[in-house]
Amino acid sequence: MITRTLSFLIRLSYVLIDIGCIFLSIFLASWLRQTTFPVSLQELFLDTSNPFHLVFVCWFVTVLFFNGVHHLYQTRREVIEAHEIGQIFRSVFFAAGTVLFFVYGLKIVGFPRSVFLLTVVFTTILFCLWRFLKRLFVNFLAANGYNNFNVLIIGAGRSGMMLAQEIKRNPGFGLKIVGFLDDHKTTLELGSEHKVMGKLSQLDEIIRKNFVHKVFFTIQPQGNVFYDMIEVAKSQKVSVRVVPIAFDRAVGEIFKFNIGYIPILEYFELGHNRMQYGKRLFDCLVSALALFVLLPAFIVISFWIKLDSKGPVLYFSNRYGHGGRVFRMWKFRSMVADADQRLNALKAKNEVDGPIFKIRKDPRVTGCGKILRKYSLDELPQLFNVLTGDMSLVGPRPLPIDQVECEDFKQLKRLEVRPGITGLWQVRGRSDLPFHRLIKWDTWYVNNWSFWLDIIIIFETIPVVFKGKGAY
Repeated sequence: MITRTLSFLIRLSYVLIDIGCIFLSIFLASWLRQTTFPVSLQELFLDTSNPFHLVFVCWFVTVLFFNGVHHLYQTRREVIEAHEIGQIFRSVFFAAGTVLFFVYGLKIVGFPRSVFLLTVVFTTILFCLWRFLKRLFVNFLAANGYNNFNVLIIGAGRSGMMLAQEIKRNPGFGLKIVGFLDDHKTTLELGSEHKVMGKLSQLDEIIRKNFVHKVFFTIQPQGNVFYDMIEVAKSQKVSVRVVPIAFDRAVGEIFKFNIGYIPILEYFELGHNRMQYGKRLFDCLVSALALFVLLPAFIVISFWIKLDSKGPVLYFSNRYGHGGRVFRMWKFRSMVADADQRLNALKAKNEVDGPIFKIRKDPRVTGCGKILRKYSLDELPQLFNVLTGDMSLVGPRPLPIDQVECEDFKQLKRLEVRPGITGLWQVRGRSDLPFHRLIKWDTWYVNNWSFWLDIIIIFETIPVVFKGKGAY
């Protein structure tokens, strides 16, 4: 484990890097506005008679202070990147507000607002960039065994197995599962690579023998057993974490607050008519920008499809959208032109469960179509569907009408929101995911939507697409 001295040195290095980022931000802002702000950095920081000297010194101090308040000088590997980016935005926002209050309170005349605005923007960008690179490096170290933590999961039921799967999917967390404790299940019943180490009463012994660092409770034992186990973990100086009961059935967000000194977890219903503030605006802005940036790629892919096989460049498919409304979904054609007519002859070879038809070596897929599908490039035209309001960037994937109509009503929950280009299905396994899991994750998304959840899914989609795993 990391020693206190090493931990201090790591935090100090974070602070020094932040100082460098702030200095570089001020330099870039001053350089871009040098015609209207002819002040050198030496005058800005060393000349105390300069009227803006205190402003930028204040900027240094407040940003570093709020970064510390928002826990940006430590790396919690289990905290997702989007959360850390959110903390950066909050820190810079509060720091900027403090500096502006300072400026107008002291009535500093001629304050260069454009320079300060650029400084704020550059500071935010550089903070996000270096922390993104830092997290890649930390995840690489953790995935290769550096500073890993031995984890014991209490309860080998549904929640325990889901937790184990998520830990396996995220090696960058640096969590190594030593096994489960459960009074009612055996290793043979699990059918996984992990085993049941013993009964709940053997917690003390298992912790000692396996050098356990963290214990995850996915069940709450009856009577005093839970309290006794907490005391055992506490005496062994082991971190205890509790998975909320029935978290996968929760509708809405799980909110933590206190009544007096008692912590409370609230499962609350936001309602199906809740306003998704900013989602539509975000979809329009990002899709319009993406279409502008990707225009050359659209042209290249279009020529490639025409050269590779006969038929149109685009493929249109009717899908169910929000509220069951039918719309035409756009895709780059990745199959031969008569693929729909040849479907019936191949249905017996279907390799996935449920109403979806998928086979790994579909003879209808063209040469370029294999590449387009592997890296999801065939989905790019759906950015037009986002602009027209038929789809969103993030949401349940729209299924063909005939596939939806032959399934039960459980999946109709997916139609309560706009379908998306990407979603939990994509980041959890794409075509390798069973149909019942697809429905489960999409339903969970509908029940627990938030703007930050969309941001998280977008960030997680990028590496999944580049790896090309589970796409066929």
